[in-house]
Amino acid sequence: MKMSKKNKYLRPSPKAFTQSFGVVRTTKRTRLTAFGYRAVRPMNNLQIDPSEMSGASGHGNPEVRLQLWDVNRTRVFHSPRFGRGVRTMLLDEYQERLFVGSRDALYSLNLERVDEHHKEIHWPSTATQVEECLMKGREKSECGNYIKVLHQYNRTHLLACGTGAFDPVCAFVRVGRWKEDAVFELETRHVESGRGKCPFDPNSSCTSTFSRGQLYVGLYTDYWENDAAVCRFDDRSHTRTERDDGQQLREPKFVGSVVIPDNDDQDDDKVYFFFTEKAADRDGNSNAVYARIGRVCANDMGGRRLLVNRWSSFLKARLMCSVPGPNGIDTHFDELVDVYVLKRKDERNPEIFGLFSATSSVFKGYAVCAYRMEDIRTAFNGAYAHRESPEHRWSAFQGRVPFPRPGSCASRVNGGQYSSSRDFPDETLRFVRAHPLVLEPVRPVHRRPILLRPHSQQSFTHIAVDRVEARDGHYNVLFVGTDNAVVLKVITIYNQETDTMEEVLLEELQVFKVPVPITEILISSKRQQLYVGSEFGVAQVRVHQCDLYGSACADCCLARDPYCAWDGVTCSRYYPAGIYTKRRFRRQDVRHGNAVQQCDGMQINGERPEEGDEKPVFGVEQNNTLLECSPRSPQAKVLWFRQRGEDRDQVETGERVVQTPQGLLFLQLQRGDAGSYLCQTAERGFIHTVSRFSLEVLQEERLRGLIHVEHEDGGEAPQAPCPLPGAPQGSTSRLWYKEFLQLIGYSNFHKVEEYCERVWCSDRGRKKLKSSPSKWKYPQERRGRARGEQSRTPRHILDTRIGRVAAG
Repeated sequence: MKMSKKNKYLRPSPKAFTQSFGVVRTTKRTRLTAFGYRAVRPMNNLQIDPSEMSGASGHGNPEVRLQLWDVNRTRVFHSPRFGRGVRTMLLDEYQERLFVGSRDALYSLNLERVDEHHKEIHWPSTATQVEECLMKGREKSECGNYIKVLHQYNRTHLLACGTGAFDPVCAFVRVGRWKEDAVFELETRHVESGRGKCPFDPNSSCTSTFSRGQLYVGLYTDYWENDAAVCRFDDRSHTRTERDDGQQLREPKFVGSVVIPDNDDQDDDKVYFFFTEKAADRDGNSNAVYARIGRVCANDMGGRRLLVNRWSSFLKARLMCSVPGPNGIDTHFDELVDVYVLKRKDERNPEIFGLFSATSSVFKGYAVCAYRMEDIRTAFNGAYAHRESPEHRWSAFQGRVPFPRPGSCASRVNGGQYSSSRDFPDETLRFVRAHPLVLEPVRPVHRRPILLRPHSQQSFTHIAVDRVEARDGHYNVLFVGTDNAVVLKVITIYNQETDTMEEVLLEELQVFKVPVPITEILISSKRQQLYVGSEFGVAQVRVHQCDLYGSACADCCLARDPYCAWDGVTCSRYYPAGIYTKRRFRRQDVRHGNAVQQCDGMQINGERPEEGDEKPVFGVEQNNTLLECSPRSPQAKVLWFRQRGEDRDQVETGERVVQTPQGLLFLQLQRGDAGSYLCQTAERGFIHTVSRFSLEVLQEERLRGLIHVEHEDGGEAPQAPCPLPGAPQGSTSRLWYKEFLQLIGYSNFHKVEEYCERVWCSDRGRKKLKSSPSKWKYPQERRGRARGEQSRTPRHILDTRIGRVAAG
């Protein structure tokens, strides 16, 4: 497209102008892409009401990205053998190793630096297994040995099981007794069948846990995935659920499992399984999908005449996660995606966190609910669900319940009358087989989700939780993995007075270059590290980097990160007084984020912005000019004022003056726009002056005459701001911007001249300007444009032409 005459002369882009004449770009507090790091702190007052759910998910997009080398927070391990990614991970704090199971391989990674000093075991399927797998019609990518089960068997060995090209296998891995042993070997002489311990299909759901020499597994045990079972294996016995019993399991999707003691008696320990299944609800809807929590006794040996080698204690309950609505109609999240068990000092009462999804033709969303063991035990000790036929509604069983109570363990709790489940009366075994479902569901803490994402644009895949002590209490920090390589770092705060849940999104961590789904998340509270698995590799991320919140007390307090506090000098890791430090001067307010109170009497940001120097910005008349100012927090409200002597008026925006997330944009700058401008942010009662600008408007006619020369044919041609390569000395008598500086009367001419030559005339500067894309566009032009047109140069701005001329 041919340009008008007034657009022929060269002008640097707004970015080049601001870099050259002192406009400093502000940074956000901390929204993180650890490949990129993002400064993020959305603080949404989450009203749990379906009518308002659409507003609960309004999170601003990250504004600032720091590269890995800037953040110094993430390490990534990748191996060519990863194939289809990480399938299981095992954290061993004692050995200081992270064990990873992938396709055809096992890895031992250094917990301190996962990308250094790793060991590898190559464990592929045999040629016979692969050949038979292909003959059965499977894809070649499915005929690998995908490691799905990985547990600490004892101090010197791991138990590993893989799919073995649809022929599951298990083996022991020797890791040595001490970390100095540096042993990582597969014991190939003891490879055995893994049927019943590991699924055939690498994409089949599976969960397992290991306790006191016994492996507990939830999986599909057959090739065609018709036989779903909860199993236990040890050296003496094999116990499982009934075959083809839809009352116990019906097309389940296994998610997680854990062994939790009820009391000091080990014989009363329970194994809990978390899964989603198709089940008939109280209204007889056979297509309903529910999240379940199942339970068996760890010492269950089955019955002597009935339920031989079958669980005599299997019970299940519905795991509820719903949003209360008007008129008692709730919005339910029934598909369990992931579960995390947060252990505490009292190992009998961990906190359970479930990640749920709800998917339909009109709605897709995610929620996180928290559960107490007290409520779980109450549900299992309650009434049994009963109905006369599939046409009847579920109701509480009203008949006589036999003793010992069906679903209980052979322990001292039952008076020590039975030393084994094989001694249980037949009446108890018949009852538990006929009534595996308890009536009352397990409801979450506060009867609502602690984290809600309705209409989410990204899918949530995994969750991990860390318990953190802050100055004003303890907080659960949630790390939620997504399908695009992002991990969300979130805390939630319950307001008892208003019965509402406030969500504070602290960071978004993009831990991999490519947008791959997160498949595993583990936390090392001891090392303050997060280990994230995907098909791309394993990333190691520090759970906090407090200095990125800013260098001021207010920035640190407004962040509301329980890991961080203001120590009088910097924003740093918070330690309770008397543990790692004797200093008691720690300013932190996670619950309210009240920076005004916490930082009262302190300098907010080094110097008072009202008393600081104005940043000069020069714009050309009838061109576009940006006053660049971004808040540290995306949730802060940005206010623009124009200073006229002692008076300060708020800037009125419209079609010509537009307030953008990057700053104040003038379209077709006019002489009357010259003056002093002030950028302020307001957040939670705290007002912070970010920047002051002095805008100078240059007359277009005078500037054009300085930077143009005449062609021999009488036409105009732009003059390069830097000497062309190979040009004789003195060929360019005067750089155009030197005359430009004289035009505007810049006082410190020599320093600015030296700076401009360094910025514009260095090889690095030319390359940067040459590759710099257009940045600012009319809002009207953005609407309705195709994606491929978004990089088109806006009117009156040719921010790449100067780079082309400078590069010759």
